[in-house]
Amino acid sequence: MEKAGVKKREFTGYEYKTVTAESSRVSFLIDGYQCFGWEVDDNFPYSQKSDNAGNQKKMLIRLKRSRKIINKMELTRLQRNFEACVGDIDTLENAKTSTAALCAVTTGFIGTVFMAGSVFAVTAEPPQVILCILLAIPAFLGWILPCFMYKSIVRKQTEKLTPLIEEKYDEIYAICEKGNKLLY
Repeated sequence: MEKAGVKKREFTGYEYKTVTAESSRVSFLIDGYQCFGWEVDDNFPYSQKSDNAGNQKKMLIRLKRSRKIINKMELTRLQRNFEACVGDIDTLENAKTSTAALCAVTTGFIGTVFMAGSVFAVTAEPPQVILCILLAIPAFLGWILPCFMYKSIVRKQTEKLTPLIEEKYDEIYAICEKGNKLLY
């Protein structure tokens, strides 16, 4: 004899995944993972993960997927391709500023070396004022130019890398479309 009003629930086994992402990319990643059968685990709210400096830029996303999902092997392969493309996009985004920062810091360091030479020239016995002035000119240029260099190199790198980033996004969309077709 069954009790009235009591519904039997079918058991569903899940596999779980935790993803750490920048807060600006959370929606993009959730949409992507849904194409591979993952859904946001409602049992856990999003949580912010702080780095060593106390900045809360990263978000922790908890996902779950049925263990009995069809085409699991192919979906997993497509998911790995998706994750690799996301990693490539992150690398390309970082490349926009990393080269510029390296050039700016190197130029600033060279300017500092010239300034040290200028200081040693003026404090020498007898003082070498002409040498001090000659070394101070590239020193000040080495301290002023990095700001302009940085902006210029970032602009050039952005123009160069934006088409590559767009190609990766197109590849991601094709992968997600294939994964979505396998689900339904």
